[in-house]
This record gives sequence, structure tokens and C-alpha cells, in this order.
Amino acid sequence: MTDERAAEANGVTATYTETETERILAFERDGGDERGPGGTAAIAQNIEGYAMLKVRRTTAGDELERYYGFDMALDHAGELLGVSPHELPVPDAAEDMGM
Repeated sequence: MTDERAAEANGVTATYTETETERILAFERDGGDERGPGGTAAIAQNIEGYAMLKVRRTTAGDELERYYGFDMALDHAGELLGVSPHELPVPDAAEDMGM
């Protein structure tokens, strides 16, 4: 994917979207392997981009945890997907998430 709002690497697809109230970075990992099952995870932040990051299982799911730092939110998302946070692709449009 070449769109600045989407990225794909290591079996994980990342999509960045904005709603009226939130910026959302959603991850999807297809299938599964020896590292664990596939699945989804999402990181959300208010549209102004200054509030804590919320980690969810899905884009509309319940909040699992809040973080100040993008790195910590990525770590939790990677854990939910069974991959290292360094393996998660981050679209250009989402690189400035976090405080």
C-alpha cells in the first residue's frame, strides 16, 4: 500500500482514519502462526491530537488501557496481535500520534 493513511508489513495491515471526534490507527493481522492468532487492535486519540491514546481491541470497542506515549500504545497493540511493536507498520499520517 502506498497511501499515506495505510501501510502493510510483517503480515499486519494498518489503516489511519479520522472521525468527527477521533484519530484512529487500526491494525489487522491475518490468520495466525507460531507467534499467536491473528486479530485486530486499534489506537485512538482525540481529533485535536493532544489527549492520551486509547488502546482497544477494535476501532469501536471498549477502551482497554490509556497511554501518554505512542510507543507504549504500540507495545500494547503488538501484544494484542502477537507481534513485536517494532513490526507494526505505521502510516505516515499517524506518525505524530501521542503526547
